[in-house]
Amino acid sequence: MPPRFASAQDTSRPLHVIAQEGLADWLAAQPPEVATWLKGTGFGAALGEVQLLPGANGSVTGAVFGYGSASARARGRFHLARAFSALPEGAWHLVADLGAEERDEAALAALFAQYRFDRYHPDPANRALLKPPEGVDAARIETVAAGEFLTRDLVNTPAADMGPQELEDAVRTLAGQYGAEVHSIVGEDLLRANFPMIHAVGRASDRAPRLLDLHWGETGPRLTLVGKGVCFDTGGLNIKPTAGMHLMKKDMGGAATVLGLAQMIMALGLPVRLRVLIPAVENAISGRALRPRDILTSRKGLTVEVNDTDAEGRLILADALALASEEETDLLVSMATLTGSARVAVGPDLAPFYTDDEALAGALQRAGSAVRDPVWRLPFWTPYESMIEPGIADLDNCPPGSFAGSVTAALFLRRFVEAPRYLHFDLYAHQPTDAPGRPKGGVGQGARAVLQALPEVLGL
Repeated sequence: MPPRFASAQDTSRPLHVIAQEGLADWLAAQPPEVATWLKGTGFGAALGEVQLLPGANGSVTGAVFGYGSASARARGRFHLARAFSALPEGAWHLVADLGAEERDEAALAALFAQYRFDRYHPDPANRALLKPPEGVDAARIETVAAGEFLTRDLVNTPAADMGPQELEDAVRTLAGQYGAEVHSIVGEDLLRANFPMIHAVGRASDRAPRLLDLHWGETGPRLTLVGKGVCFDTGGLNIKPTAGMHLMKKDMGGAATVLGLAQMIMALGLPVRLRVLIPAVENAISGRALRPRDILTSRKGLTVEVNDTDAEGRLILADALALASEEETDLLVSMATLTGSARVAVGPDLAPFYTDDEALAGALQRAGSAVRDPVWRLPFWTPYESMIEPGIADLDNCPPGSFAGSVTAALFLRRFVEAPRYLHFDLYAHQPTDAPGRPKGGVGQGARAVLQALPEVLGL
């Protein structure tokens, strides 16, 4: 079910948002029965605390939500989602003293609280709906939430039902909704069309590898999004241990994220010429599997020594980035669940990004802060270029040792880019534990920050 706000015509009940420092004054201004009730229940306005307010006839007339202290709020985001996961079904309106960005965050939190991945286990849970706070662009926020939900659904779907063909089906469904064009190159045709590294990574699977190419929009700046679509990653012949494979259905999280972002862009009708490229493969094991120390010749002509078949994402992205660079683009963005090193560096909640463009980096960081989509810049550290040069080939897909794994992967990708402005995200795309508005499972990262930054970056 798509995320939505309550309509203007719905009768709604008040949800009072109360910070701890303002609780005493608020209680003093309430009717005695309200103050007595809340004192009796022990309501202290701790962050996330919810208490219903009863009417004289026993009905629920409203609710209070604890907004905690400023220091408590700073330790998380989308706090209001806790209320909308606990409130009774029906329409609610906020009674709160919030700034513009806080109102937007609260509205998005209420929509995020509606997310359910119920494809395999129907969830009939009631939904509390928020009337959009005054000053909020409700249509835009609903659109953003819908794009996020698409990303989550794609990541959460098990690999048995989300292989390269199913990912192509998802791209074509999205294209059909917004009048976009999609072309695909599948299986052995990848070799004939000069995508040798996409083919090499996916050839061991009986689910044919492919390159998906979506085009939308006829005027405006050119924006190209490239998403890693490894639908399941065994590690190939450098097979992962069992623990390492548990989350590998999410290895197409980069593809899922660019599709969610693409949906936001198309649904909002942004004046751009959008291109989305997704190399979609399954990294499997068979007699045809890519071998360690094989040397591949990429679409760009650079040779690559494969020192680890489990570093396959950068191989398929390299061919797609080379294609993207063959036409003019004003901004090229790649998104990928690329390295464990990025998680070691910044953990699961931050989306690290790389760019050589200072203005782009600044715009993205400001945008991420504004829309509560945290991003963190890591360096394209040129002195490490020698680490990805093995001597026997132009490039090494996975240098030995444990140093700077995310940086060297980003440097590898940069070798295939000829665009004037390039932005790369090394994502996790997974929420490891339940958090407000973000249940355990697939999650979008970076997309809302990019969307928010586009007007400044592309002059829209």
